[in-house]
Amino acid sequence: MTVSPPRDAGPTPARHTYPAAPRSGPVEVVHGRPVADPYRWLEDPRDPATVAWSAAQDLLYAEEEARWPHREALRGRMAALLAGGGSGPPVPRGGREFHLRREAGRELAVLAVREGGRTRVLLDPLEADPSGTTVLDAWEPSWEGDLVAVQLSSGGTEHSVLSVLDTVTGAVVDGPVDRVRRSPVAWLPGGRAFYYVRRLPPERGPSGAGRHRRVYLHEVGTPADRDREIFGAGRPETQYYTVATSPDGRLLVVGASEGTAPRNDLWTADLTEAGPDRPRLRRLPHGADARTAVRLRPGGGPLLLRTTAGAPRGRIAAASRDATGPDRWRTLVGEQPGTVLQEFAVLDGPALDRPLLAVVRTRHAVGELTLHDARTGVPAGTVPLPGQGTINGLTVRQEGGHEAWFTYTDHVTPTVVLHYDAVTGRLRRWPGGPPAVPSAGGVSVSQEVVRSRDGTEVRLFVMSPAGRPDRPRPAVLTGYGGFGASMTPGFTPQAVPWVRAGGVYAVACVRGGGEEGDEWHRAGRREYKHNTFDDFDAAADHLLRAGWAAPGRLGVLGSSNGGLLAATALTRRPQAYAAVVCAAPLLDMVRYELSGMGASWRDEYGSARDPVEFARLLAYSPYHQVREGTRYPAVLLAVFDGDTRVDPAHARKMCAALQWAGTGDGPVVLRAERGVGHGTRGASRSAGLYADVMAFFAHHLNLDVTGGGPA
Repeated sequence: MTVSPPRDAGPTPARHTYPAAPRSGPVEVVHGRPVADPYRWLEDPRDPATVAWSAAQDLLYAEEEARWPHREALRGRMAALLAGGGSGPPVPRGGREFHLRREAGRELAVLAVREGGRTRVLLDPLEADPSGTTVLDAWEPSWEGDLVAVQLSSGGTEHSVLSVLDTVTGAVVDGPVDRVRRSPVAWLPGGRAFYYVRRLPPERGPSGAGRHRRVYLHEVGTPADRDREIFGAGRPETQYYTVATSPDGRLLVVGASEGTAPRNDLWTADLTEAGPDRPRLRRLPHGADARTAVRLRPGGGPLLLRTTAGAPRGRIAAASRDATGPDRWRTLVGEQPGTVLQEFAVLDGPALDRPLLAVVRTRHAVGELTLHDARTGVPAGTVPLPGQGTINGLTVRQEGGHEAWFTYTDHVTPTVVLHYDAVTGRLRRWPGGPPAVPSAGGVSVSQEVVRSRDGTEVRLFVMSPAGRPDRPRPAVLTGYGGFGASMTPGFTPQAVPWVRAGGVYAVACVRGGGEEGDEWHRAGRREYKHNTFDDFDAAADHLLRAGWAAPGRLGVLGSSNGGLLAATALTRRPQAYAAVVCAAPLLDMVRYELSGMGASWRDEYGSARDPVEFARLLAYSPYHQVREGTRYPAVLLAVFDGDTRVDPAHARKMCAALQWAGTGDGPVVLRAERGVGHGTRGASRSAGLYADVMAFFAHHLNLDVTGGGPA
């Protein structure tokens, strides 16, 4: 690799006056190709030049924001839509029901306990930090329900600290334990110990970056530095681990995956053969390129597995505990065409005449809940849902029972917890959550089918006032297309006032996601990433061709990997869009592995260390595809300073490049938010972000969001 200084490109040709940003970065020769990185100096947030540039961008953003006439009205509407509160499904343990709960008007969710028909708060993050920047990342009660492990982080970093609380008093009885990040916690019976995942100190890891993880056994009440290492030695720093135990404490399951790869390895151990601190882990063969999860139950019966081994859309199988391979498994519920298996649970209480499997699938991203005989897999019925929505968080009593809980949401319905009774067949709202918030009116949802460049059918959810393309309207298109994550229906507060005012809001289920199973994901990753972008282009073209979107009034929105999607749409076809918003986006694909969690995403995108993969990454990397003199539309880049997943440097560099290169009428601005990160945030923070994004679109797509329709 050789380095040469860049040519001074002279003053910006853009029509707007932007903060000075010298093009002083290197041109490196990578695998024989020169690669310019003129704004590499913006990667260091502490550099005085970066600090000064960022402060100037803050002023520029404030000036632009002041031009949006409906921002405050939108903020009020977003706050109202998010004010209703909500709850997660209960986790029943020892006669108690633990759940996340956010009361109406509250900023953050609390950890609550329902017992004897009464609900009380066990942990409120606002009590620990009234500023609202400390959030509850994860929690797990002991099997008896008398203790609960909680993980808190501050400033959006997701660098969690683990403590153990007494359920009755709320007192901290163990911890804090640092260097955890949403770690799984697998309790042993009696609450005396648990397995968990913790990062090594930086000085112990081979790379010195503090990324290597290990599975440990921790005894409650003892210092964490005395924890027994169980698993992970000698494995790469990009390995992620899961750990689970059966309720009776007999079985331990450890899982390992390479970053976000669509495959994992599994080991099991019978804890009665040796002590919990010396488990004899045996590999569970389940296919070299499959993902498998084990549903752990008390007793010595067969393992119940959810797997993609031999079934890209998922199947449920039973396996003996001697860990024989997939060819010896017995399929209970097979792969079904057009659907994707999401989750299942066992209902086997004494009030039932036979044990049942409650099975959650999606059909073209829309949720379904069916029942099957747990011994034979024979269908035993369907549980009707409130609408075309999404089921999440299926929970049951670990000791056995005939009840199940889960959350339901769709594009216009805030999340509600539902309770299913397999004896009566009744589905109703769980009384332990806050009052249900009614669905948003004035919004119709339809699902379109479009054809991508290669003829593949791609689904597209369209939210509109009429439910049909009655006339071309200002439209916003969003998508994700990565890591096998699905764009299933979920309450979309930013879309509701937009559609009520006369706009269209569309969600594309492009390849790279999981909407059509594992093969759909694989068809949009690494060497097939171009399919993701082609699918999104096809969705945009359909909105215009079918008359949903007005020419010159189509916007694009994406976050995280979806921000990469939106930015690629911008650089591929800048003339197709009037406004683009990228939040926490991944944009420099040549150097993405070197910051944030990028090293763990190599299986998804490929690596610039490989010459063939480097060429593919460079070919679509948005930062490197910015072209001088191009008429780019209005662009808003949103970043969060606590983000430890996607480095905000991606957006800073892209902002500088677009401001230098563009000649369009629309501005390029950077919205930098402090004290938050990539994940959980307070309700008012969410309302503010949604309001700013949609006010930006309203201004540049010319929609009067006060309710009067297009201006």
